[in-house]
Amino acid sequence: MLKGMSRKPRTRTPEIGTFDTKTDGDRVAVTLTGRWDVPTVMANEPDLYKLVEDPALEKARHSVVDISGVTRLDTVGAIAVSVLRDQLARHGNAEISGAKKAQAALLAQVAQVDAQPLPELPRLTTIDRVANLGKWAVGLSHESRELVGFFGELCVVLWGLILHPGRFRLTSTVSHMQQVGLNAMPIVGLLAFLIGVVLTFISGDQLQKFGAGIFIVNLIGLGVLRELGILITAIIVAGRSGSAFTAEIGTMKVNQEVDAMRTIGLDPMEVLVIPRVIALILMLVPLGFFADAVEIAGGALMASLTLNVSFPQFVEQFQAQVHLQHFWVGMIKAPIFAFVIAMVGCFHGMQVSGSAESVGQQTTASVVQSIFLVIVIDAIAAVVFQQIGF
Repeated sequence: MLKGMSRKPRTRTPEIGTFDTKTDGDRVAVTLTGRWDVPTVMANEPDLYKLVEDPALEKARHSVVDISGVTRLDTVGAIAVSVLRDQLARHGNAEISGAKKAQAALLAQVAQVDAQPLPELPRLTTIDRVANLGKWAVGLSHESRELVGFFGELCVVLWGLILHPGRFRLTSTVSHMQQVGLNAMPIVGLLAFLIGVVLTFISGDQLQKFGAGIFIVNLIGLGVLRELGILITAIIVAGRSGSAFTAEIGTMKVNQEVDAMRTIGLDPMEVLVIPRVIALILMLVPLGFFADAVEIAGGALMASLTLNVSFPQFVEQFQAQVHLQHFWVGMIKAPIFAFVIAMVGCFHGMQVSGSAESVGQQTTASVVQSIFLVIVIDAIAAVVFQQIGF
């Protein structure tokens, strides 16, 4: 296709460079003109691909890429010229001619980068994997030991505040109660309502097949009061407030405010940690109660719409089958969850090493660890309450 014909440049905008191809026996000359930068390479890529894949190039023994007419050459254009030369060199000798001093230097840098071998990925052996597992286990052991030490220090400071209540910071505690409690009610209420609706819809559809739609009240009542209500609330609070505790304290460590507190004789545990722990303990119980009420209300609404269980029937069945002890099972776990979430959040905030990256890492670790511990404690509590018949 190339023999005896000259490819005339197509009409393009002045900003886009062009190329022209001429053949003479076993010689091929590709002449580039204009600006060869990102727009030019993108515009000419299909034609360049057709050129280097043309079967007629198999007869070419000497190829020249002439860039004497190129007015501007950036890194992308230099890469395109270098690749074009390498593709033409598959059939014989190929060279680049007409390069100005700056263009030649850029092409040399591109060729030098291309000549460097790609780094080999490390190959992990069985010993390496075992070593990595050991490092992870040692790191987990150290972090667990530090967390237990933080728990002990927290208990000591709490006992000191009980003996000296005048050192308790009431204003800070009330402020945190508003942040972790009142400000969290909209998101907790919305998610609790939606979970109640979804749970009723899915479970009620199965129960209705057996003509037992009324028993959705038992399922919703027991499931929400004993498990789902407080568990979902704790997970939301861990992601919302626990992460906020870590980010706030971690940012203060980055700004050296914690060190400044110690310098003037203030205990960061009393000033930063205790108000947050007590505020979360005091507010997770009403938050859990609010979530229970909203979740049951969502279940009652969906039951009336899909299962023909009216609200009076729902309330009557709920009073007859769901006892007060199920409510207390969930409420007993609330302060335990709150203590764990607040402690883990503050602990990871204190572990920030002094950089913004460390704040993000510790915040992520705080949320993951808090949710993990909450679910583990909830599972253990479910088994214990089941065994004692409560």
